[in-house]
Amino acid sequence: MSRGATRVPVTPSMTLSARPPVAYATTGTPHAIASSGVNPNGSYQGAQATTSAELVGKLRDDRPAYSAIALNAETSSLTAIGNDFGFERVFARQVEAHGRPGDVLILLSTSGRSKNLMAAAEVARERGLTSWAMTGPLPNPLGMCCDDVLAVPADPQTAQELHLVAVHVLCEQVEAALPAAGAGAGAGR
Repeated sequence: MSRGATRVPVTPSMTLSARPPVAYATTGTPHAIASSGVNPNGSYQGAQATTSAELVGKLRDDRPAYSAIALNAETSSLTAIGNDFGFERVFARQVEAHGRPGDVLILLSTSGRSKNLMAAAEVARERGLTSWAMTGPLPNPLGMCCDDVLAVPADPQTAQELHLVAVHVLCEQVEAALPAAGAGAGAGR
């Protein structure tokens, strides 16, 4: 189910858009909820921890903290939600709990077919969050149900490596666009 997002496959010759990140349009403290599919090998857990760490901590320069959480990092919630609601709801349930209108949900999947991520994207849409997907080649269901997608037309390993680069670029752009917006972020939610 497409939400009218622009879908542009990444090629080696592409450059970053001058468009400010969606987080720039949020009011008050920008929030990001970073979610990743939990693969059998846990390959994306580190990328999501990095995303949250760079936003809450810093990428380069000292600045106020931005609110961000990795939904795959809280193992007690994952196992309890998985047990009570099923594995397909482990991220959606957390988006229900933590997501606020204007927040950004970042979803990473090389296949773009993880049902638990698609369920999280659906909840994000219902709750007024913006959803961004980083996937492998299009077409894929996750890319079609998010507001925007960075689709890497490559094998899963290369796509995953480029997603990590994209995460760092995203964090750098957020820091550049919102240098003082996080003031008072500790007051948070």
